[in-house]
Amino acid sequence: MISSAIIPQPLARLPWRLIFMVMTIGGFGLLVLYSAAGGSSSPWALKQGVTLLVFLGIAVGISKIRETTIKSLVFPAYGAILLMLIAVEMIGFVGKGAQRWLDLGPVRLQPSEFMKPAIALVLARFYELLPIGEIKRWRAIWPAAALLGVPAFLILVQPDLGTCIVVGLVGITVMFLAGIPLWVFIGPAVALGALAPFVYHLMHGYQKKRIDIFLDPESDPLGAGYHISQSKIAIGSGGIMGKGFLQGSQSHLDYLPEGHTDFVFATMEEEWGMVGGVLLILAFAMVIRWGMTVSYNAKSRFAQLSAAGLSGVIFFYVSINLLMVMGLAPVVGVPLPLVSYGGSAVMTVMLCLGLLMAFERQQRTVSTLS
Repeated sequence: MISSAIIPQPLARLPWRLIFMVMTIGGFGLLVLYSAAGGSSSPWALKQGVTLLVFLGIAVGISKIRETTIKSLVFPAYGAILLMLIAVEMIGFVGKGAQRWLDLGPVRLQPSEFMKPAIALVLARFYELLPIGEIKRWRAIWPAAALLGVPAFLILVQPDLGTCIVVGLVGITVMFLAGIPLWVFIGPAVALGALAPFVYHLMHGYQKKRIDIFLDPESDPLGAGYHISQSKIAIGSGGIMGKGFLQGSQSHLDYLPEGHTDFVFATMEEEWGMVGGVLLILAFAMVIRWGMTVSYNAKSRFAQLSAAGLSGVIFFYVSINLLMVMGLAPVVGVPLPLVSYGGSAVMTVMLCLGLLMAFERQQRTVSTLS
């Protein structure tokens, strides 16, 4: 927040440090997309810039919503998104071998993206309504598990493993922070490990291939392992300082597939090196730290758990993409938010940031009144 006799109070009250950091990450992403296109603002950088500005404006608008209003909308919004996920299974648009979108004429909607922040909010609201003395009992577990499990299953069968993982991890984070005993998470994890061969057998063919390539990347370097192999080459060839802006060979010569979307970090690393990569990761860390500070300072249980969950959405987005690009996790199609080309990740992160700004604004209002 800044104060000035010149700047109107509604603008002065915005968290400008956060906004500046988000704009810095987004602006750096535009440079990477500009370079990935061979030094051209089309087809990616210009569209991405407009998308960033539009959704940043929406985030600022969301920041004006009161916490009480957010609470009243949580369950209806969750129900509406759940219905959209069911509609995807029935009449969804099929693209790239997956059925993930609702075709609404001029707009193609991906409901699973809305579920990422929604699952954090709905679980936070559930645990706020639950009497604190019930947190160690079964009634604190099975309703939350159902709220999380149903949308996660609907997203998994689209199939969209990456989004399913993010939704699942965010939900588990909120449940853990709410005080659910650790054994509740350890038990299913052990069971899943024991059932891993059976789960592997039920996977789609391309999902099995991703697991195989993760375990042995060099088994098919020109086929299924091509993405990871080229990503590692791009990251390694960048060295400490990088080859320089517009000097990347892997992306410019089309060796690196999806160098503007899922593997944009490899494109960036080749030109900006480890220094650029570390600075970008630190910038994301500052945004996530700001979100966790909002959670720490929250005056209500709902705001506390919601802010932690929304910060978790951004954290898991970034960490899964980085692990994937560096070959430390299977390729699951999770983009790097604010940097990768595409509106879905930008929309999700801006929704999270808008809600976090709303909680932070509520904290300042309460502090002023007291």
